[in-house]
Amino acid sequence: MNSPTTGNAKIIGVIVMLIVGAAAMIAYRLVAPQIKDQQQADSSDAAGTKGTIKVGIDSWVGYIPLCSKIMRQEMRAKGYLWVCEDDQGNYKDRFSNLSKGQIQLAVSTIDALLVNGAAYDDPGVIIAVLDESKGGDALVADKAKYKNLDQVKKSTEKLRIAFTPASPSEYFLTAVGVHFDIPKFLKQGESKRIEVEGAEQAFKKLKNKDADIAVLWEPFVSMAMASGDHAVLLSTRDSAQVIVDVLLAQRTFAQQNPSLIQDILSAYFHTLKQFRNDSQSLHQEVAAQSKLQADMVGPVLKGVNWFTLMQNARDWFGLIAQPNGKKTEGLADAIESTAKILLESRFLPKNPIPGGDPFRLQNKSYLEALYQSGVGVTLTSLGDEQSGLTNSLTRPFTDLDAQGWSQLIEVGSLKVRPIAFQSGTGELGDESRAELDAAAQHLAHYPNFRILVKGHTGVSGEPEANRQLSEARAQSVVDYLVTQHQISRSRLRPVGLGGTNPLPRQLDESDRAFNYRLPRVEISLVSEMY
Repeated sequence: MNSPTTGNAKIIGVIVMLIVGAAAMIAYRLVAPQIKDQQQADSSDAAGTKGTIKVGIDSWVGYIPLCSKIMRQEMRAKGYLWVCEDDQGNYKDRFSNLSKGQIQLAVSTIDALLVNGAAYDDPGVIIAVLDESKGGDALVADKAKYKNLDQVKKSTEKLRIAFTPASPSEYFLTAVGVHFDIPKFLKQGESKRIEVEGAEQAFKKLKNKDADIAVLWEPFVSMAMASGDHAVLLSTRDSAQVIVDVLLAQRTFAQQNPSLIQDILSAYFHTLKQFRNDSQSLHQEVAAQSKLQADMVGPVLKGVNWFTLMQNARDWFGLIAQPNGKKTEGLADAIESTAKILLESRFLPKNPIPGGDPFRLQNKSYLEALYQSGVGVTLTSLGDEQSGLTNSLTRPFTDLDAQGWSQLIEVGSLKVRPIAFQSGTGELGDESRAELDAAAQHLAHYPNFRILVKGHTGVSGEPEANRQLSEARAQSVVDYLVTQHQISRSRLRPVGLGGTNPLPRQLDESDRAFNYRLPRVEISLVSEMY
């Protein structure tokens, strides 16, 4: 006869066996798909695959070469499965996934990197500059209300702006608000900010007259202009280093796999070269990925400027000297310029650059190794493209006569704080020189426009003497911009308006305060394009 202890032991043993069996069954169910998946891979042409590389992206046309069939083939030839994961522009998820290692690479605009990166300890490091928006993004207005930025600035109506929040569109709106001193474009501005999901919704708001201005990207910019009812106030076609897209590698992944990072860059620049040599294949790829009508592909492609290996090495990372012998580290400059806009607009409360050092967000060693070793791509094979980042202030302009200048259309006046002169003279003071240096930084973002420098005086005194004094002051500003910032003199035109165009008087403003504001110099951009 078994004792109670023996019986309990048997029961316990049965229970243990059942638990072990159940655990084994659960484990098998979990592992079996992986085993089957591995067996399937081992018994196929995928047997040599070294792994999967995931890239976080969105639908911006500039990313199409990175996610193209050619790029997948290039990476397959190197032994890797290349997967682009579209997060619909959710930068928070993208940076979160990058920090967790759920994706190994990510694309981002520089502004999105600065806004979102810090929250995740800047998980990615820039390994290449992909492209720049060159007309793909634009501020488009109801033409019946606004035809240029100065009309927006002077309007007393509450502005209705449709835009996509936490996107390059919002940053473009912010940058223009800072550069042209339009508080209505900023978060703290007195305007109705209509947040939408994407350019299509923003375009609908504008078309239905639910918005006065919409921030659009292609193909909706072209659609808006085709209607004849809208005006482009400003587009990235006429800006430089405003919306710049970069490729980020997860920091740990990059440190552990430097050769693989070089392979990825080699594959990408090979892909870009093939598209550059065969534009028809690029059109087909864009049409396939974006589902656009064939006649819309051309306008969309005009809105993006891709950067080659040569331009990355020479213009962005400073690996190669410019034709003048100097090295340009355009990426660091663009990072600092973007941070300055975010701070000046109060979009961010503090400097988002880690340690205040932009070089902590980039790593040129992978690009440099690719250049030095010639792994699959050589700089000479890409040709010697003209620099897209040569100091835009020094761009040459042809001379215009008075009639030519009179036919230009005004875009808007830059933000310039009061420029002081010695009383009754056109001599610049030290503070005014510093203010013009700051204005030159803003001008560098808009290389396509000519510049009117308008001098103003108060309304009292002899009109012709006032005109001459205001012209002398405008000429002093022109001379300073030419000598200190090498701006083409043919690009600049000084105009003396005397007291003929006074500022509107502010409510409850004293005579003294009003008269103090009247003598001024305005720097206005004018266009030959619109």
